[in-house]
Amino acid sequence: MPVTTTTAVPLYWTSYGPADAPRLLVLHGGPGASHDYLLPQMLELADRYQLVFYDQRGSGQSRTTDQSPVTWHTHVQDLTRLIPELGLDPLSIIGYSWGGLLALLYAIEAYRGRAPRPARMVVIDPAPISRTLREVFEAEFARRQSSDAVAKLREQLAASGLRERDPDAYRQRAFELSVAGYFGRLERARALTPFRVIARVQKSVWASLGDYDLRKGLETVECPTLVIHGRLDPIPIESSEQAARALPHARLVVLDGSGHVPYVEAPDALFAAIRRFLDETASLASPSSPPPEAT
Repeated sequence: MPVTTTTAVPLYWTSYGPADAPRLLVLHGGPGASHDYLLPQMLELADRYQLVFYDQRGSGQSRTTDQSPVTWHTHVQDLTRLIPELGLDPLSIIGYSWGGLLALLYAIEAYRGRAPRPARMVVIDPAPISRTLREVFEAEFARRQSSDAVAKLREQLAASGLRERDPDAYRQRAFELSVAGYFGRLERARALTPFRVIARVQKSVWASLGDYDLRKGLETVECPTLVIHGRLDPIPIESSEQAARALPHARLVVLDGSGHVPYVEAPDALFAAIRRFLDETASLASPSSPPPEAT
């Protein structure tokens, strides 16, 4: 199993796509989730790019017995060591959800001279860029999850006898209902790979951000950035609009009909937008060194 050796704790990583292709570092969501739930859909980009995934500290196959709090700064520090170790220079980042926010946090630190600067970034439905907007998201997600429609589906599942008859099918359906509020249409949740969030990590990361607001910091991040947001995402579109306005060289693409998971809900539009951006910025991402092999 390939793991990093320069980070404070070993972090699992893997890659897909041609070894000699431009590399994209993909940051998963959570915090406290793992990269698996981005698969297989994100591999759409592995035809022309080498996608490098890793499980962030404390989650997935990067679980650790160290009980020290995992903070946003922990994740940024891990990135500053992982990037040169894996030869990800020039650095192209694709961040999804919390991974999008992590990409922005990392970029702010990089432009303060504390880490290698990214050459370009794509942030897909990034987590809210301020505590105020996170509270708006939390209220909207709670409203969706407590809706009559979701409550009725939960009741039907409980009365179905599926738990005893087919435990795997029961767990799958229970998972779909647990993430229903993220989707524009509930039935699309069936295509999302189930995942688990490590609550301890999630809690400590959000606590570490405090009363945060990234807008001023984003004004210093000069690399080209594509911000993508599903119009039906429970995260308010205002968050991505503010991010795109603050970033000096950003473009905002809004995906109609999609919620928080466009790689499941609107893959054609999502990957077309990403490919267009990557093509436009290709000159910034010529590989300067061969990547290490995953062993």
